[in-house]
Amino acid sequence: MQRGENSIRFGLFPSFFYTQDRQTGALEGFGIELAHSFARALGRELRLTEYAAPPQVVQALKSGDCDIAAMGLDPGRGRDVEFSPPWLRADFTFLAPPGSGIETIADIDRPDLRVAVVRNHAMDFALEGKLFRAERVYATTPDEAFGMVRGGEADILAGIRPGLLRHAGMMPGSTVLKDRYGENILAFAVAKGRDELLSAATRFVTNARETGLLQRIIEETGLGGAEPVLVS
Repeated sequence: MQRGENSIRFGLFPSFFYTQDRQTGALEGFGIELAHSFARALGRELRLTEYAAPPQVVQALKSGDCDIAAMGLDPGRGRDVEFSPPWLRADFTFLAPPGSGIETIADIDRPDLRVAVVRNHAMDFALEGKLFRAERVYATTPDEAFGMVRGGEADILAGIRPGLLRHAGMMPGSTVLKDRYGENILAFAVAKGRDELLSAATRFVTNARETGLLQRIIEETGLGGAEPVLVS
């Protein structure tokens, strides 16, 4: 399964999946705990590697620079990687800053409104065919997109509910909309041809569902706005 060492190399990209402690630099959150659980199930050491964006993670999987990653299910990515059964779902929606007057997604598609969104992310792909008049302004990470709204460079923030809830806590008076424009479903991704690793990931997901591990990690890490996928 592993190529040359007793470790599992887990690829990350900026997302609601994890955060970095500002004082220690340690990575933490639901995704990190899930990655540790997977490594323990394999009896291997976990090695975490951060990449700039999802396309770079896909390339790292293909080139063998990392072994596995957590990614949203997307038909385009399926050309390059294989997916395990899904294990987490969360809504795509918007964060409206204080005083915006925006209460529903129907309020957003107007020509005077700038929507901050992360380029090459599933949150952007899910907007296709749904916004015709609003202008999209792009960032490279969710935190950068949030900074654009906070700094007045954008009027509203698109994203995944767990991440938007975290950002809402940094912007008093802001609102995460109740409705949604899509759904992000997460699974493990491995390079095509890594059949043994894919089988191990599938066994892990099945066990995590049956034992309640997914829900326990959600609760222990305080992840809001997401729920475990218990059936494929």
